[in-house]
Parts: sequence; C-alpha cells; structure tokens
Amino acid sequence: MIGRLSGKLVAKHPPQVLVDCNGVAYEVDVPMSTFYALPATGEPVTLHTHLVVREDAQSLYGFFTLEERAAFRQLIRIAGIGARTALAVLSGLSVAELAQAVALQEAARLTKIPGIGKKTAERLLLELKGKLAEARPAGAPAGGAEVLNALLALGYSEKEAQAATRGITPGLPVAEGIRAALKSLARA
Repeated sequence: MIGRLSGKLVAKHPPQVLVDCNGVAYEVDVPMSTFYALPATGEPVTLHTHLVVREDAQSLYGFFTLEERAAFRQLIRIAGIGARTALAVLSGLSVAELAQAVALQEAARLTKIPGIGKKTAERLLLELKGKLAEARPAGAPAGGAEVLNALLALGYSEKEAQAATRGITPGLPVAEGIRAALKSLARA
C-alpha cells in the first residue's frame, strides 16, 4: 500500500525514524544499515517502505535501497521470522553479506546476529538458498557480490571467483555479469 515515502527527516531514534510528508509524519522502523545512511535531521529523505498490517497494529518499515526491502520481504516469508527478526538480520549484515553467507552456508556468521540462534540460522540458510538473487527487483543492475555468489555456487573457488569479477562493468544485469565472468574463467 505505501511503497515509498519522500519528505523531511524530523527525528532519528534507532531503530525508528520520523518522516514528515507534507504535514503528515510517519513513524518508520529501519534496519541499522539504513539508519546510518540517513541524512541529518531536517534534510529531505526518501525511503522504500513495506507496510505490515496485523490485527492489533500497522507497522511501516523503511529501507534506503530496493535491494534491502526485497531481502526483508524474503526474510519475513520464512515461517517463524517476523519483521523484528528480519530487521535484526539486515542490521547485522548487508544484503551482499547475507547473500554470501547463504551461498557459502555459513550458519556461524548468522548466529553472531543478536536473536539468531543455531536452529534459526540453519532455517534461514535453507529457506533463503537461491532466493536472494530473486530478492533484487527485476531489471536492477548486478553488483559484484551477486556475480561472485553465483560463481561460488557453481563450484569455483573464492580466489577464482574474485579474479573473474574484477573486470565486470558496474551496472551490468546479473545474467550478463555471470556470462562475462565465465568467459574470463574460460580464458584463464
């Protein structure tokens, strides 16, 4: 329902911010990654949002990037993972770090996040496998992390994958980035 807010940042009290949109101020919960990227109080801000409507409350969650919002939506689809836990995950790891942890099946990396135990971490790894690449909105450009994760998933070593992703043009769609990396690996 509410997909984006643009307005003036009125207050910042982690993990919540207050955004004034033409006289209506919205309380928005944000992950710490978004919180640290926010401008100073009184400055204009735009947040991509996700509205959660429950029987007893309506909560608005905001994200600096579409990638963060898409990862949040993937996380809350997992049984037993609520919005607060999803925010904790995105506060503890960037989307790229989360995707890498999932690709490498690193449960220990997830258990370092407050509120995530061993069983929850294993469930996250299982449920998110192959889904974080889908978390990026359609048509969004690839980051080196997505291509790197794809190469790791294909069985290349981290050293080989990093060498292959160095020459990739930023902003390339993921599929093209993977093709370019595979071509460079074939030449090596």
